[in-house]
Amino acid sequence: MTSAALHSTFSILFVDDDEISRVHFARAMHGLYPVHVARGAEEAMSVLAQHGAEIAVLVTDFRMPERDGDQLLEEVAQKYPQIVRILVTAYADKDMLLNTVNTGNVFRILEKPLRMEAVRDVLQQAVARYTERETRQQRLLAMDETLAFLAHELNTPLATIALFARTIENDVSGEFDPDSQTRIASAASSMLNNTQYCLSLISSFWATLHKNSGSPSLSRDGTREVSATRLIATLLDTYPFAAAQRDWITVDVQQDFVVRAMPNCVALVLSSLLSNALRALTNATEPALHIEVLRNSEHEIRVRDNGTGIAPDVKARLLQDPVTTHAEDGGHGMGMIFCNRIMRSFGGSLRIDSDWGEGTTVTMGFGNPHKPSEIH
Repeated sequence: MTSAALHSTFSILFVDDDEISRVHFARAMHGLYPVHVARGAEEAMSVLAQHGAEIAVLVTDFRMPERDGDQLLEEVAQKYPQIVRILVTAYADKDMLLNTVNTGNVFRILEKPLRMEAVRDVLQQAVARYTERETRQQRLLAMDETLAFLAHELNTPLATIALFARTIENDVSGEFDPDSQTRIASAASSMLNNTQYCLSLISSFWATLHKNSGSPSLSRDGTREVSATRLIATLLDTYPFAAAQRDWITVDVQQDFVVRAMPNCVALVLSSLLSNALRALTNATEPALHIEVLRNSEHEIRVRDNGTGIAPDVKARLLQDPVTTHAEDGGHGMGMIFCNRIMRSFGGSLRIDSDWGEGTTVTMGFGNPHKPSEIH
């Protein structure tokens, strides 16, 4: 899979027990949308279990042997709420139609026989709706994930400061003169009050965010599924490249996979690595930046440039200490520490391979590829 494949269109799932209808629909959509087909509700759910991260629209017939289409729509609405749902029927069942519309489980109702020109128009609207939902949901998740990570990172040091402040406040007696005791105790009390305020602010803000967004606490089970290639494609589509920088980049996808943990924070890591690589290529004679999605002993995304490389003394400290080679550009050395903490927070890893004058490869590791998360 190459760079061009990153921009493939969202796919459609078409469900109908009639084989001729399935074949006709798939042929009619050829070149417009990738199509998955299923003969009934159970097969449709199996397809979704494997390809739910890429399916934008479900189109299902109403009358089917196993379960009717409205029942399938209801189950999909619960398990895959981001997917836009369309019902196809040849029956003028007013009560059924009203009930389906009133439940909110359907975006449009199409009548048989399907007129493919009209279907294409509806699918275009449905994909637009899906994109709108995804954008809104990703923004909420980005806020949620980032706040969760920052809360995790800040909670322990703030609690430690509060403990030290309380200890100082209790232990100053007898060690200093009365005036110094008063000043130290006052400073410790102020430090304690401020850290406790920060801790309560984080807790309150997080609780308010969840209440307003309706999002559950993030966990491995609650995280939306986003493929590695989609994260990369979104980054390349939105990154503010200068001049010919976009032309320096090639992408090679050997094995796509789902990023299940904190995908928006992972996107922040990718953005930071891309920014660092582009900066390293500023004075390169033939700048090249190669992004790979692959699996070895684990799922990996590699960002490789042929820039100046990293000096050994800097590389040895890069993931632990605030060290930077770009202080003149405002660099503070915290970027790679932040990236490393994000990856480690969900059991991943960040590895840097570089020789001075020979370029740099940064590898984001995501764990065991033999777990059922590959996308073929």
